[in-house]
Amino acid sequence: MGIIDFTVKEKMQWCPGCGDFAIIGSLKAALNELEIKPENVVISSGIGCSGKSPHYLRTYGFEGLHGRALPVASGIKLANHKLTVIAMGGDGDGYGIGSGHFIHIMRRNYDLTYIVHDNQIYGLTTGQASPTTQLKVKTKTTPWGVIETPFNPMAYGIIGGATFVARAFAGDVSHMKQIMKEAIAHKGFALVDVLQPCVSFNKLNTYDFFTKRCYKTDHDPTDKIKALEKAFEAPATDYEKIPIGVLYRENAPTYEGQLPQIKDRALVEQELGKADISNLLKNMM
Repeated sequence: MGIIDFTVKEKMQWCPGCGDFAIIGSLKAALNELEIKPENVVISSGIGCSGKSPHYLRTYGFEGLHGRALPVASGIKLANHKLTVIAMGGDGDGYGIGSGHFIHIMRRNYDLTYIVHDNQIYGLTTGQASPTTQLKVKTKTTPWGVIETPFNPMAYGIIGGATFVARAFAGDVSHMKQIMKEAIAHKGFALVDVLQPCVSFNKLNTYDFFTKRCYKTDHDPTDKIKALEKAFEAPATDYEKIPIGVLYRENAPTYEGQLPQIKDRALVEQELGKADISNLLKNMM
């Protein structure tokens, strides 16, 4: 099909060196290699640095409220399950205010991909502790150091029902692109947590920090127990060893795939006002 141009005329408004540039570049490459046309892709986002993602890709997009990228994405998928739906959010957006949506959408197993720009800090609001900030780290909201146990997205993903759970590093673009390809091609809820350095407000989790610690895991991703061991490996070693790659994968029925209402046609293809709901009303009245 040739190279597809996902570039837009808008200039990316991120700090020079931000890992978000690499995330967008890898996603463009992944969609190209999967030969998915721009008109068949919808990207939803919340608020934060990651929230600008739909603005920088020539696809359909929807920037919702803070923490609401996933319910928007699920609504889009239900309206037209033939679309490739990708949700984008940050660690604060998705694992903080959006954590309730995160947990319940995982267990429903919608066929959509969730890419989290995980920089372990609130970057847009200039450096407050986020759910994934490491213990003892001093930030604007934790001047004496973080005392809360960091949120573990890999473990929550595996336990919560996500059927594809992976971690990538924004400093390894080729590997990240491959993970995104596998996530998008996967039939079910795919979580891709990207370790994305915030060069302006996180002086601990830098490119050098992750380069020294990240290694590509080669375990069997269908082994749930081994996957959980990998998920807990980073905090267990005080982040001295951080496995990246596909941690867990399973095949399971998707939520929308089990709905009889859209078995033959997508909702957007159905004619309004033609359905006979008399029996439904009779049974419910």
